[in-house]
Amino acid sequence: MNFTIRKAVATDVDAIFRLINELAIFEKEADAVIITPEDLQKDGFGAQPKFHCFVAETTEEVLGIALVYMRYSTWKGEVLHLEDLIVSEKARGKGIGGALLTEVIKFGKELGVKRIGWEVLDWNTPAIEFYEHIGANVMRDWHVVQLDEAGIEKYLLSRK
Repeated sequence: MNFTIRKAVATDVDAIFRLINELAIFEKEADAVIITPEDLQKDGFGAQPKFHCFVAETTEEVLGIALVYMRYSTWKGEVLHLEDLIVSEKARGKGIGGALLTEVIKFGKELGVKRIGWEVLDWNTPAIEFYEHIGANVMRDWHVVQLDEAGIEKYLLSRK
């Protein structure tokens, strides 16, 4: 399969949104996506972008994305966070994920970050095996902790 990797542009928002929804379905969280294409447009391609995105495309369509943003580690300093690496189900196994990850790693190197980090679901064995194969440290002793909007409100109300 012939594809190219490039930085996303504003006209890619619909394709990015489509792939985000495809990932949500794959992760059994179809109803969890509350972001809109307008949010992506504003947050990624506005005056002060909050993320960077790379796309993998053929001549017909965008088949994959890698969305990253900067974080700060109290141990390492600036680090790059890979929020999502998404390859459309119909295009998996064709090298697109590896090519996108390579682009992310090159980007992190250019930025001079000390670490690139991301999460992977414990049941996504193909992804875990791929990450371990490239030398990534899949840390199985950490738990992801999140507080959603309802949890934020509940917590703050309990503190009044």
